[in-house]
Amino acid sequence: MISKEFADRIAAAVDEQFERQLERTVELVALPSLRADEEPAQDLVEREMRELGLDIDRWTIDSPELRAHPGFGPSTVDYTKMTNVVGTYAPVKNVGKSLVLNGHIDVVPEGPHEQWSRSPWDAEIRDGWMYGRGAGDMKAGLIANLFAFDAVKRAGFELTGRVHLQSVVEEECTGNGSLAALLRGYTSDAVIISEPEEDALVRANVGVLWFTVRVTGRPTHPREMANGFNAIDAAYEVMRALRTLETEWNSRKSQHRYFEDLDHPINFNFGGIQGGDWPSSVPAWCELRVRVATYPGTTADEAWAEIVRCVEGAARSGSSPAFEAQLTPDGFYAEGYVLEPGSDAERLLEETHRAAFSSELTSFTTPGYLDGRVFVNYGNTPTLVYGPVSEAIHGFDERVSIESIRKCTKSMALFLASWCGVKDTRA
Repeated sequence: MISKEFADRIAAAVDEQFERQLERTVELVALPSLRADEEPAQDLVEREMRELGLDIDRWTIDSPELRAHPGFGPSTVDYTKMTNVVGTYAPVKNVGKSLVLNGHIDVVPEGPHEQWSRSPWDAEIRDGWMYGRGAGDMKAGLIANLFAFDAVKRAGFELTGRVHLQSVVEEECTGNGSLAALLRGYTSDAVIISEPEEDALVRANVGVLWFTVRVTGRPTHPREMANGFNAIDAAYEVMRALRTLETEWNSRKSQHRYFEDLDHPINFNFGGIQGGDWPSSVPAWCELRVRVATYPGTTADEAWAEIVRCVEGAARSGSSPAFEAQLTPDGFYAEGYVLEPGSDAERLLEETHRAAFSSELTSFTTPGYLDGRVFVNYGNTPTLVYGPVSEAIHGFDERVSIESIRKCTKSMALFLASWCGVKDTRA
């Protein structure tokens, strides 16, 4: 950890630029970076990185290497038009440790606007919170990465280790953006991902699979329903079978370190259903869109095999006649991970968090997906998922705590200076 004098200079630099930091976050929230429409938001991030004097690498993430990787999630959008942005700082004399500061630019759909208190793209600041879709998840953290880096320079220091600041796509649906950055060669001695994590460190999180189940039936007129087959009714048989599997997987939690004390670590979500063509025709088809969580240590292939067996069993032996059910992976095919305690990076974050928050760093296990799995599982890199307090992420009136943003930015700036090392340019 750097000296108190150096730490005070860095904290003061964060405070001096904090209003500007909030202004940039507001600008970024105002750009609706929904899936496959992230480019205007990436333009803003690239401009900010250029102002910081970083070397810019912006590329479309599509590549044969990415699609062949075991961590790749099948995509349903055109990757030839979607870009990652990485800004690199390379010291004149590279004697310190290297660091990746990672954040994702994509946000989930906003839902019906009438259920928001105001436009989801209007980043109102009220009562200590910034509102808006993506304000918490995770544009406040993404901008905080840039301003943490900037604060070190403004405080009169020159970093002596290499730094990569990443703005990636696809975190909300496949994780392929961070995976593409890793495959492009952006490795480091440690990674910080400034996700909205309650001023705490994520110790472990689940893997996630996305897939579609398509049930096919036999159409007929409702007056002759006995001669037809209702695919929507059959889809409920699939849902019941998957709920049974969900219960079974949750019963295994005692076998998985860090998940033993969670009430319901494994969640299956039916995120979409559609079927049929006409109210007066027995539906010939029904599709379910499903998100399934898995424990770390369970491979995606192993989990997928259990899911397939479950659905095929329901198709053969449900309360309705046997039916066909086709399963198609179409998003996350991601394994979970555990951040093993005791790394130098974690010990340093404990110190910088204590300095910024005047409290001890805590850790927790989350039943959600995080891109940390990319760097831990495939880069063998200690990855600290750590960021500000947020509420209602993926919901209505999503918001992030202003004071938490400030303190997290200070903690990350102190981490940067201590991890990478600094030269005092004012000496």
